[in-house]
Amino acid sequence: MMPHTNRKSWLRRRVEDAVRSAFMKAYDTIKVDPVNYLEHLRIAYNLPALTYNGVYSVDPDLLDRIAEDTIRAHMRIAAAEGAGLGIGGLFTMLPDLGILAGITLRMIQKLSLIYGFSYDTDEEEAELWVAAASAAGVDISRDLLERQFVKRFIPRVIQRIAVSASAEIVEKWTARLIPVVSSAIGAGLNYYFVKVWGERAIGHFRQKHHQLRQQKNAIPLPASGVQSSI
Repeated sequence: MMPHTNRKSWLRRRVEDAVRSAFMKAYDTIKVDPVNYLEHLRIAYNLPALTYNGVYSVDPDLLDRIAEDTIRAHMRIAAAEGAGLGIGGLFTMLPDLGILAGITLRMIQKLSLIYGFSYDTDEEEAELWVAAASAAGVDISRDLLERQFVKRFIPRVIQRIAVSASAEIVEKWTARLIPVVSSAIGAGLNYYFVKVWGERAIGHFRQKHHQLRQQKNAIPLPASGVQSSI
């Protein structure tokens, strides 16, 4: 049993390093342009907002529909990519993680914009990675005090994501060790990966959006402490 345990441990370390490297590279190179994306939303979905601040006056159901469409689109892209690289089994698993990280980060950036959260400042950039950690199912509550130190905060969040994601990847992607057969498996796993992360990210952004919407539309509370309906 010892050789098998060591082999799994080696694979876990390799995957963790690959995930960390992939997200660091994505952090440095991938950014959905907020201005162009808002224009896309206005044309494709008839979004009645001229700015991201205007998103808080848009019907939440429309935002949810756009977000769900966005996740489905990225799920299809990830599945196609997983099927293509999956043919090589283990040999293409690590390169696949790099591409998958890019697909996932672009999806999270788009979801952030859909719900009215741009990322033009360091503080907003840090919040984007808080959302990425939430999508990965990682609790970073102990690290939130360092959000203002973006250059230190984001690599730490990425490391936490890598540790968590590598455990899930090694557990679920073992079947990819078999070439050819792993093509279909790779497509399915990538599809599942993006779906789960997307759903978690929607939950995070939706909650923050509703909180901020309430603040923007807040009216003074009556003396009884019961808030009037808006």
